[in-house]
Amino acid sequence: MHTKTDSEDTSLAPSSPDNSRPTAYYVQSPSRDSHDGEKTTTSFHSTPVISPMGSPPHSHSSVGRHSRDSSSSRFSGSLKPGSRKILPDAATGVGGRHHRKGQKPWKECDVIEEEGLLEDDRSSKSLPRRCYVLAFVVGFFILFSFFALILWGASRPQKPKITMRTIKFDHFGIQAGSDATGVATDMISMNATVKFLYRNTASFFGVHVTSSPFDLSFSELTIGSGAMKKFYQSRKSQRVVAVSVIGNKIPLYGGGASLSTPSGATPLPVPLKLSFKLLSRAYVLGKVVKPKFYKTIDCLLTLHPQKMNAAISLKNCTYT
Repeated sequence: MHTKTDSEDTSLAPSSPDNSRPTAYYVQSPSRDSHDGEKTTTSFHSTPVISPMGSPPHSHSSVGRHSRDSSSSRFSGSLKPGSRKILPDAATGVGGRHHRKGQKPWKECDVIEEEGLLEDDRSSKSLPRRCYVLAFVVGFFILFSFFALILWGASRPQKPKITMRTIKFDHFGIQAGSDATGVATDMISMNATVKFLYRNTASFFGVHVTSSPFDLSFSELTIGSGAMKKFYQSRKSQRVVAVSVIGNKIPLYGGGASLSTPSGATPLPVPLKLSFKLLSRAYVLGKVVKPKFYKTIDCLLTLHPQKMNAAISLKNCTYT
């Protein structure tokens, strides 16, 4: 050994191998060796790690070792036999302080945000299904209403036709009597049969037919009345309907003084009027489309005593 001069120290200082060589330090990790039935023991093995900054081991290693020792002892105690758990140091890098260049640290809030986005996506996907159901219901209602409107419009022109045929008087007589209060007056009794033709012109539906009372009147006084039995008429068909009109001891109160005779038979023609109303109801589409057809019929006729028990044609009739 010889004494170095100041010039040699100056020339050798920059190229000293101790300064250029990176400084190594050791990281302690828990051992995976464990035995069943026994407590897990903590063992460490040293791994040389090259510090990227070349920092001396005494500055950070003492603090890092202390923190790693405490964390290693905590995590190793919770490990089960045969299990392996990654320490936070392995995920964050050396010493838990440095990350790779361009890599963002992992945050728990990112998972919460992703779950929120998934829930938003599911809710947005469930919304169109409700819209589809609503659109289907509205579309079905519109189509059904349109179809019902077409049926209603097609059924309106197909009105039934009524043709009055004849009326036949079996009995017509006037005689003296008294009403329910005991007032003396002329009273009339009669019995007649009215016939008419009913024809259903509809091509795709039948009708239910009802009527108001058949009223036979003399000088605006009703002397006879009859009721028609309701019936059903199928499509494109017809029938002859007969209705009995009966009057029994109807008080005239002086209105029929010219018609009364001791024998009860009237020698003069008697002007009469027959009135009734028909209602035809069709159920084209259940109770949704049920068109109604009204027909009011008024017929004027004259009863001749010599034509008793003979059918009188009903030609002078109005249909409204």
